Order: sequence, then C-alpha cells, then structure tokens
Amino acid sequence: MYLPVSGVEVEPWLPPLVAFLIASCTTSSGISGGVLLLPFQMSVLGFISPSVSPTNLIYNIVAIPGGLYRYIREGRMAWTLAWVTIAGTLPGIFAGAWIRVNYLHDPGSFKVFAGLVLSYLGFRLLYDTFTPNRKENAIEEKFRETANASRGNGAARYVLSAGLPADAVVKRKRLTLRRIEFEFWGEDYSISTFTVVLISVAVGIMGGVYGIGGGAIIAPFLVTYLGLPVYTVAGAALAGTFMTSVAGVCFYSIIAVLPAGAQVAVAPDWTLGLLFGAGGFLGTYVGARLQKYLPEKIIQGTLGFLVVFLGFRYLYPFVEILLAWGG
Repeated sequence: MYLPVSGVEVEPWLPPLVAFLIASCTTSSGISGGVLLLPFQMSVLGFISPSVSPTNLIYNIVAIPGGLYRYIREGRMAWTLAWVTIAGTLPGIFAGAWIRVNYLHDPGSFKVFAGLVLSYLGFRLLYDTFTPNRKENAIEEKFRETANASRGNGAARYVLSAGLPADAVVKRKRLTLRRIEFEFWGEDYSISTFTVVLISVAVGIMGGVYGIGGGAIIAPFLVTYLGLPVYTVAGAALAGTFMTSVAGVCFYSIIAVLPAGAQVAVAPDWTLGLLFGAGGFLGTYVGARLQKYLPEKIIQGTLGFLVVFLGFRYLYPFVEILLAWGG
C-alpha cells in the first residue's frame, strides 16, 4: 500500500502490529508509545519529513482512549491530578508552538538541555529501581504481600500475580489552589497544585517546541520528585498527552494551509496515523490492563529505560558532532 502524503509504501498490517506491540509495553508506565513509534517511522519506513510529527500525534489521539478507558474502569484514574495536568499542559502547548514558530527555528541548544534533563530523570528512576538496599514504599510492600499470598511466599514477587485487589483504587479527596489530595490503596497523597501546574506548563511548552507528547516527560517527574506511585500517575500522564496531541494536530493542520505550510511539508498523513492508532488503541488497552499485575519496580524500570532512550535521542546528534570535532 502506497501512502502519497508521507511517501511511504508499507503492508497495511505492519503499522497496527508495531503500534500494538509498542503500546502494550509502554502504557503501564503512562507513555503512549509515540516516543518509540517516531524513530520506527523515520528509520524503518523512511518517513523523514516534518509531517512525521503530527502523524505521530494522530496516533496518540486514536490510541490513548483505549488505555484511558481501562484506567477509568478499574478505578486507577487520579482525576484531580489529571485535570490539573491538563490545565497546565494546554496553555503550555500553544505557548511552545508560538515560541517555535517565532524564535526557535533551530532549537538545537534546547534539545541538549531537554536530553540532559530526561537522561538524569531516567537514570534516577533506574537507580531507584535497581538499588538493592532501597527501602520499599507502602504500595510496593502491599503488592509484594498480595503476590506472596496468592502464589506462595516469595514466588511471585517480580512476575505476574493476582494483581492489585479490588480496593486498590484512587479515591478523590480534595482539590484546592494549594493542594491535590487523594487516596490510593489506603495510602494518602498530598502534593502542591502549583508544582504540578508548573511542571505541566513546562511539559506543554516542550511539546509545542519539539512536537512530542508529554507522558514521557511528566511521568518521571511525578514519580521521582513528588513520590507518587506509578499506578496513579499513568492515567493522568496519558490524559495530558492526549490533550497535548489534540492541540498539536490542530496547530499543524492550521500551519499546513497557511503560506508557511506551503514551503515545508507539515500536513499529517492521516491514513498512516490511523493505521498506527488502530493497533495502538488495542495496545494501550492491554497495557493498562496489565499494569495491575506488575510490581511498581518493573513499571518504574520500564519508564526509566524509555526516558533514557528519549534523552539519548536528543543528545546523540550532538555527541556525534563532538566526536567528529575531537577526531
């Protein structure tokens, strides 16, 4: 099948299959999978024009509702956190798009900064995950006890178990201008509303500048610095990514019909985006379903690897330049 917008020729079954496999592995950590899908489009399919970014955002729009539905159905959607995240992300995405068009025609130095921040967050998550003497938090301890009780002492600590019990749901308590408060599995969490808004605005700006979803950025911040369990962060991160992607596609679609869009290919390939999205919808559903069966350390480790990968993607071209200059 030939797709004239992207210039890609591909079997129609391949994009849905790839998207399904990627989303199944990443959704449990709050990442839709677009961070891995973009290099697949560029390196394997040869889709290298700027329109690959909005095409990737179309994938997010179609795929993410599958995971959101599952998180909502199973009671692991922290609505107070999600709404604050969205409230900060939306103005950020438009600000980032405006900055990109008017000032950052070549945002190379900012990519270095983003790569360093993401690499640090990723390695911090990996360190916390694999440090042998790290103290277990309350959620990890409860999951371990549930796994041991269902499969025998110690036998299912880091493999599929009976999963989270029925009472492991997010219960909204209070949302004020100062604090976001909720309960999950008998544990109370209280974080600063201003801090979440600030992070969300920053994530939105980065999404507008670089054309990426925000899940891979906001999730490690919420887990690493605010100490929230991944089980409560994933749904909110996906919700923020969804809104960022909707705003991004709208922005690119408007640019495509303006004089600036006639000079550079920025119109998304809807056919390819929908093919990826179809597989991603099922993949995010499966990934969200699997989350309740996975220990938090495994989910954190997956998130850490993905964030390090994203950071390396930003830094790699500049490392190549430095190596070539040094040689």
